[in-house]
Amino acid sequence: MDVLSHVSETALVTLKARAEGAREKNPLIRDEKGIELLEKLETCLPAETRKRILDRKMPGSVINHISLRSRKYDSYTEEFLQHNPEGLVVSLGCGFDTRFWRLSGNAWRYIEVDLPPLIGVKKELLGDAATYRMIGCSVLDKKWMMEVQRIQDRKILFLAEGLLMYLPKPEVIKLFDRISRFFSRSFIVFEVVSERYTKGIWKKMVDAKMERSLGFGAGASYESGLRNATEVESYGSGLKVTDEWSYFEEEDIKPAVLKLFRNWRFMTRTQWTVKASIG
Repeated sequence: MDVLSHVSETALVTLKARAEGAREKNPLIRDEKGIELLEKLETCLPAETRKRILDRKMPGSVINHISLRSRKYDSYTEEFLQHNPEGLVVSLGCGFDTRFWRLSGNAWRYIEVDLPPLIGVKKELLGDAATYRMIGCSVLDKKWMMEVQRIQDRKILFLAEGLLMYLPKPEVIKLFDRISRFFSRSFIVFEVVSERYTKGIWKKMVDAKMERSLGFGAGASYESGLRNATEVESYGSGLKVTDEWSYFEEEDIKPAVLKLFRNWRFMTRTQWTVKASIG
């Protein structure tokens, strides 16, 4: 099996958090396919990776955060498909996501994009169960855009969950510019971090926390962030922020004491999600 890079290892942590959350007595999301995928990975990953990431006890706050985030992105997807039954959903940096099965009540059109090694592993593990298209390609390579454009160039929902903060900012800007030129009448939902966590002492603190709590290496360091959501509107033509979401807004957030900070912008705009229209 292909050896996953440090950045791809973030996908392991996300899958583990989602699966552990789904195993809880009253889960925030149901993810049987995610649990199945994790169990398969546990039997074939290198021992060092299992020990460093999968065998490590995960903080309950991380499980809660990722479960709430997955539920919200599911909600964004369902809302888009309700208004655009003929729409196409494209998940960028999909990792080991299993959204296709969580939202499988009705037929819908879906494409996943991630690095070739990860897509190769995912195809191998899922086998015939994956009936949608997967593209093994860096999200920074316009090849995937050309392939998607041949299928459809409008009424697309792009999802970038837990991705952009790990990419160099000039490349993120270029990505948005290309998307805005290739597609129209579409939307993109993406997770961001505050720019302060991408440099100096704040960056070092985040890196140390990830290494201590989650087992990430330096390859998972935050590389790009925003001063505010509307900054992204300058990254390409026709980009317009239409919504922002922070897990602090959720009633199910844990520990519950975090609800006290939901009106503190310093907290809610540490790591949050932005939705923008394209053209």
